[in-house]
Amino acid sequence: MLNNFTWREILIRFALVFFCLVLWRHGLNQIAIPALTLAWIIDGGLKRFGQVIKEPLVQAILVLCVALLLGLLWSDYPDGGRMKWKKYFILLTFIPFFSLLNKARLPWVIGALLAGYFSVLFIGVYQWVILDQQGVSIFGMSYLNFSAMLGIGVILATYLAFTVQAKTLKILFFMLALALFFVQFNQNARGLILATLCTLTLLVFLLYRVEVKRIAVVLASLMIVIAFFAFNSAVFQERVIQVKHDIELLQQGNYSSSVGYRIAIWDVGIDGIAKKPWLGHGTGMPVSYFENTIVTYKGGVYKELPAFQRTSHYHNDWIEIGMHLGLLGILVLSFLLWSWYRSFKVHQLPILGATLVCYIFLAGLTDSFILYNRIPILLLVITAIMIFWQRENQENKIHANVNISAN
Repeated sequence: MLNNFTWREILIRFALVFFCLVLWRHGLNQIAIPALTLAWIIDGGLKRFGQVIKEPLVQAILVLCVALLLGLLWSDYPDGGRMKWKKYFILLTFIPFFSLLNKARLPWVIGALLAGYFSVLFIGVYQWVILDQQGVSIFGMSYLNFSAMLGIGVILATYLAFTVQAKTLKILFFMLALALFFVQFNQNARGLILATLCTLTLLVFLLYRVEVKRIAVVLASLMIVIAFFAFNSAVFQERVIQVKHDIELLQQGNYSSSVGYRIAIWDVGIDGIAKKPWLGHGTGMPVSYFENTIVTYKGGVYKELPAFQRTSHYHNDWIEIGMHLGLLGILVLSFLLWSWYRSFKVHQLPILGATLVCYIFLAGLTDSFILYNRIPILLLVITAIMIFWQRENQENKIHANVNISAN
């Protein structure tokens, strides 16, 4: 008969696996996150909180959440349709997830994450190839979420391909990166594709910054791959044509297009930040500000935009947080990204940290990336796994050196 400790361990592993498997289904997060939190409490997480809070990323997440709560003090209480800002608090899941990891649980977590990722990938590819549809409708994932997921996979697979020692693994990771990149090229998310390309360029530079010839060879190879994908991607070519059409509409003063809509909301957002630069309009107020302002702003040039698309965010992480909290919010978000990188650097993974943070930053320039339903959780899970893996490797090396010295 299983003893209490074994039952507790089974419950904890179930919570971790369940969390990794269902992070792709937004509704199930309402079950997975409380289950993860309960497992953390059962495992004595509150007693270890003093150790976990030493992680720079944990500190920055707590600062962001406190700032958002303080922002409620100078805002009108947002109604049910103005609660998108609550998604920032999903970042708090990093605390119990990271605290629950140990050597015995890590294989279960990695297996569950890979199973979930490749299941979503398979369905997304099937939907694109067979049904000629973007995104993953069965999980309620838009093409933006799916493309962001692919971009993260491309970056991580490329990093592992460059850093692992075994040649077989190098080839497998390179092939995986190419396959994921090809699928992403056939999604409609132009900004995320550019973010992936720029991040890959940074990754190559950081890995081979003292080897100019090698950088040139790798970048030339990347350009060839991009040209091949672009030439053979009907979706990519359609998006290029769409951009030209959007620009033509802009020249006519029509903002009812993807490009025009973003320019309009950025314009209104920057103006809103300029009016209350220090503390912003208060947590939860950006959307109502937009809807109230466009009626008269610049003679009402944007007043027809709600008919084109209902605004729920500002399609830019910095404008979004700036509208909530002004300069305070921008500084807090900067601190979050810097601390995210520092957590990687502390555990001797500075290149991986720099590339992932670069991707978050670039993706956040054309969309409210941190408010995506699933992608921030995916990044936090990857962060926790890579940091824990690296920490375990460092401790094993120290123990091995101690044993050698003792002998």
